[in-house]
Amino acid sequence: MGNRVVVGTDGSSSSLAAVETAAREAWRRRAELRVVYVLNWPVRPMYAPLDTTPLNRLVSEAADRARSVVPEVTVTETMVPGDTVSVLEAESRTAELLVVGARGTGGFLGMLLGSTAASLAAHSQCPVMVAREGSAAAGPIVLCVDGSPAGEKAVGFAFAEAALRGAEIDAVHVWLPDHAPAGTGVESPERLLAQALAGQAERHADVTVRREVASGEAREVLIERSRNAQLVVVGSRGRGGFTGLLLGSVSQALLHHAHSSVVVVPGHA
Repeated sequence: MGNRVVVGTDGSSSSLAAVETAAREAWRRRAELRVVYVLNWPVRPMYAPLDTTPLNRLVSEAADRARSVVPEVTVTETMVPGDTVSVLEAESRTAELLVVGARGTGGFLGMLLGSTAASLAAHSQCPVMVAREGSAAAGPIVLCVDGSPAGEKAVGFAFAEAALRGAEIDAVHVWLPDHAPAGTGVESPERLLAQALAGQAERHADVTVRREVASGEAREVLIERSRNAQLVVVGSRGRGGFTGLLLGSVSQALLHHAHSSVVVVPGHA
């Protein structure tokens, strides 16, 4: 991955909020910011030219918004024809973070945290942040811990992000006692949580971590924890409390209903 943050924009208020969020993320990482508008070509007679002037202006305005938020960040802008998910997935191959808004119009027509956001989170080559307007600027980063190998990447991302933001981490493992997974190699949920955090906690000794083992439905518990969070971090796949998480029930629920911004971290990131 490159030293670059990519943000998708379509001119909506949600995507402009995502641009501002992405500008701050780029500044924290000392990375450049790439503002991308995905042009879904409209159906029209083949001899009728497409006037892209308003769209070029839209992209430029988004880039100017980023510069106004963090003048120190290098910002580039581009307009790419194609399918939204395919274009942004390709962009993610050279990025360390992909940021999109929670809702959109225009280039992200119909992106109401449905198939587009879920598809991006499932196929992106880097972590995907779905930036929610009104997400708290303070508060902890809620880290969803399931003890899976893929979840290790989410743990690493959360600690690095907490260090960049000067934030604390609330590490939460949710389990259903009547559906405890067999063969996890640990004696208790508390030990699973401790083992999952151990390596990163040692590397980031300056990051304060609070551990919580909660009993119940993971979706309900984590959505509730997001109320006072500035960010929720979850892996793209899981087991145990996140059984069958293939951007399914838990991550979909967080993308739709979390009160804060959400980052989905792929296991290969």
